[in-house]
Amino acid sequence: MEREPMRIREGYLVKKGSMFNTWKPMWVVLLEDGIEFYKRKADNSPKGMIPLKGSSIHSPCQDFGKRMFVFKLTVAKQQDHFFQAAYLEERDAWVRDIKKAIHHIDGGQRFARKSTRKSIRLPETINLSALYLSMKDPEKGIKELKLEKDKRVFNHCFTGTCVIDWLVSSSSVRNRREGLLLASSLLSEGYLQPAGDTSKAAAEGLSDTPFLDLSDAYYYFPDSGFFCEGYSSDDDVVLKEEFRGTIVKQGCLLKQGHRRKNWKVRKFVLRDDPAYLHYYDPAGGEEPLGAIHLRGCVVTAVEDMPDTKKHDDDNILFEIITANEIHYYLQAASSTERTEWIKAIQSVARTGK
Repeated sequence: MEREPMRIREGYLVKKGSMFNTWKPMWVVLLEDGIEFYKRKADNSPKGMIPLKGSSIHSPCQDFGKRMFVFKLTVAKQQDHFFQAAYLEERDAWVRDIKKAIHHIDGGQRFARKSTRKSIRLPETINLSALYLSMKDPEKGIKELKLEKDKRVFNHCFTGTCVIDWLVSSSSVRNRREGLLLASSLLSEGYLQPAGDTSKAAAEGLSDTPFLDLSDAYYYFPDSGFFCEGYSSDDDVVLKEEFRGTIVKQGCLLKQGHRRKNWKVRKFVLRDDPAYLHYYDPAGGEEPLGAIHLRGCVVTAVEDMPDTKKHDDDNILFEIITANEIHYYLQAASSTERTEWIKAIQSVARTGK
């Protein structure tokens, strides 16, 4: 029986149409021998398939000046395919794996990932549910702390290093490598949750391991009351915003209207369950003016738009393309804030309901 190709990487990317200059969200699956793309994640049949044998990849790709984080795949028949990722690290991760797949095809080898499971076997007696309760023990478990990083304060949180330290000291594992494997299992089963960009990026597959044994990678227990306090990028005024429960991120952005194409300041509240980005009148009011459904959406940075009203020297734009292909254009106050919003929205789009 012929073996099915390994799924190396999958996720939403923006793909340029082959005939027209249209960019649409696609669920993209990188296999050992090719790339399949689907209109939606739940679809059974792909819209198309790009063979990797004899292909070459180009990144960064500057063919489209207004679109950032684009990479180009040129197939053996000299046909170009263009994809846009949400941010730099995501683009580089796709390019790295595609290059590796092409290299293995050209060398007649099978694709193989780096694995933390080399010569490691966890004891069969380990019960993740029982281990989780031990980790949460008020006296002997992992201590929940208030940690600060990148002008954000994470409450009821702990570091990846603390988790591995506890697993080793409690004799749950024999060494740190084995602890990394066990912590990854706890993460994949939902007993641990990533907090902050570093740990979330690893959990989304942008690192060699889903769990990080690092002092700047933060995690929390799902029922611990975790919340994050963020601060504005304004150096003169520090505004405290509290994120509790299902609120992932909130703050003010410029939003382009669909009809008049004018730009207005709106307060945005990002929720993960359900996966909506609500926007409000910043002057007040409890009822939202509207909402963007994020499940299955694609979010990317863009450089410029012809009808954009510039409020300062920087034009920090990003675009949300919903599953039913409605385009929303938003403007952040800085490139750092734009990246934070993109990563937060992307995370909710993948995991929210």
